[in-house]
Amino acid sequence: MSAPEIDRIGVLGCGVMGSGIAEVAARAGLDVAVVVSRPEAAGPALARIEKSLDQGVRRNRITEAERDAARARITVGADLDLLADRQFVVEAVREDEDLKTDLFALLDKTVEDETAILASNTSSIPISRLAAVTSRPQRVIGVHFFSPVPMMPLVEVVSGMRTAPGTRDRTARLLSGVLGKTVIDAPDRAGFLVNGLLVPYLLAAMRMVESGRVSAETVDQAMTLGCAHPVGPLRLADLIGLDVIKAVADALHDEFAEQLYAPPPVLRRLVEAGLLGKKTGHGFHTYG
Repeated sequence: MSAPEIDRIGVLGCGVMGSGIAEVAARAGLDVAVVVSRPEAAGPALARIEKSLDQGVRRNRITEAERDAARARITVGADLDLLADRQFVVEAVREDEDLKTDLFALLDKTVEDETAILASNTSSIPISRLAAVTSRPQRVIGVHFFSPVPMMPLVEVVSGMRTAPGTRDRTARLLSGVLGKTVIDAPDRAGFLVNGLLVPYLLAAMRMVESGRVSAETVDQAMTLGCAHPVGPLRLADLIGLDVIKAVADALHDEFAEQLYAPPPVLRRLVEAGLLGKKTGHGFHTYG
């Protein structure tokens, strides 16, 4: 007996990524349950989603009626049992392997549907590690969205060592056929495909600035004007979040033990100081 079509989505975590995933799922007509870490976080989480939906109306990407319909499909709360009846659950909490493995163990006990898929939006942690703490590793998969989720078309789909082919195919149909995303298969290794290529480039730009011979502004100008990149590496790192870049770099370095993946001291100091880029107003650049 084949698994039913997916129409009930769960999202665990509602930061920038979780709220974006919830929004695109609701806009696609799916019933969405979002679980946050504590009750007082529910209001701000819903406000984040509503703000993005309103922005979609202002930019003529969706109509007011579509915005209102999407909003009506979203439930936000702090009770993990909201995910019990979900057919597809995406974990989208911060990039912390211990936290994610703990949550996957809880999801395994909470999600009741035996055909349900447990997915992670991790940007660096091998999926096989997360699957190993569950009783259903064949139904665990990686779905690495890119920020901002409503705008970026790509999703990396990462099958673990024990992910069933049917899980991969069902996930790809949801992402491409329902959510309208472009899907690529990525290897189950730290950083997957995109970050495996991108992060060493960003770290190299940081080391160049750290040498004291060139400014962050000059590095970014060189790559935008000299290589036609839409944004320079250091502004891109600031946009992603320097804490996220460091977490991915640490995962890559742990897995491969190669120097090109090691976070440079300047990145470590900025993260330790809480200067995480655009979201805190200061990183390699300063923001208003």
